[in-house]
Amino acid sequence: MESALSLFIWNKNRIVPVRITAFSITEEAFDVNLNPIRAKVSLSMRVLSVNDLGFGHQGGHLYMNYHQNKERLAGMFTSGQLRDFGINSIT
Repeated sequence: MESALSLFIWNKNRIVPVRITAFSITEEAFDVNLNPIRAKVSLSMRVLSVNDLGFGHQGGHLYMNYHQNKERLAGMFTSGQLRDFGINSIT
């Protein structure tokens, strides 16, 4: 049986299907009734591609849209020089 599709949404242009690989909650501070008032959450995810989901799957379409947007943004970058990054020479 196929599980529900989990999505990680960075913004409206960056939506990726993911598999949650790890999740933990560490309660750090409590009130006088021992209710947690501060906690840390750790979340690990793996992006699912069309290799994982297939081209006909809704998650596969979302991944391809994300990947195409990344390629479009990369195409907007004009080639830079190393000195633009503060590197004068490579030895």
